[in-house]
Amino acid sequence: MQSVARQVRCANRLGTPVQFRIASSCIQWQCQRRAASYYNPLQWIQEKFAPKARKADPVEEKKRGEQEKQGQQSVFEAAVSHEKQARPKTTSAESAPTVIKKKATEHKYSTANFKISHRKLNMIGRQISGKPIDHAIVQMQFSEKRATSRIKSMLATAKLHATAYKNMDPSKLIVSEAWVTKGPKQLKRLEPRGRGKFGIRVHPDSRMHVILREGKTFEQLKKEQRERRLRRIVSAGLVREDVPLRNPARTWQW
Repeated sequence: MQSVARQVRCANRLGTPVQFRIASSCIQWQCQRRAASYYNPLQWIQEKFAPKARKADPVEEKKRGEQEKQGQQSVFEAAVSHEKQARPKTTSAESAPTVIKKKATEHKYSTANFKISHRKLNMIGRQISGKPIDHAIVQMQFSEKRATSRIKSMLATAKLHATAYKNMDPSKLIVSEAWVTKGPKQLKRLEPRGRGKFGIRVHPDSRMHVILREGKTFEQLKKEQRERRLRRIVSAGLVREDVPLRNPARTWQW
């Protein structure tokens, strides 16, 4: 307003007609005031939170295209492509040399303490000692003794651990050693006797230990046994042999 009054005074002094120019700022202020009179908060909320068209993202479009392409592939092609994507890219200089596992010579395994006499369990240990692991498991499978089911599961677990953890050949594993030890604490209970006396009854527990080593397979042992028996055969005299007579009778001693 001060600028308008100044223009009027200058025009009166100079004797020139006055030309009023309405500033654009005044027009904007009047429009804003008129719009503020019609302001509706609900309309603003609707405009703010109304669903709008989503702008296309080039990265997401590329991923969607790759997924559609994988969906058209077969199961084997999709698995191969996924493996190629997951495989990290390494140069020849960064690739580390392959580490070779050291092969173990033996594997020791044992059962937990369970209720059985060490004498009874030692009989089972003598039954499986020196046999290939598969034949020892078969012996325990068809045995009628109560403890053989536990020993069979122990042998199967020992074979699995020796193969997986110590890189041993399962076809050459044999039960090299098997021994039995008593449990650390054997339960003792009173047993009544005649004439007011009593005895002490011991409830024993024991455990079995085995050592698996790589040895000759059953086929190799069978082949060696056959060759050993063939070497013992002597001809009936058609060909002279420099082999001593076995079990000579009295008539041959001249």
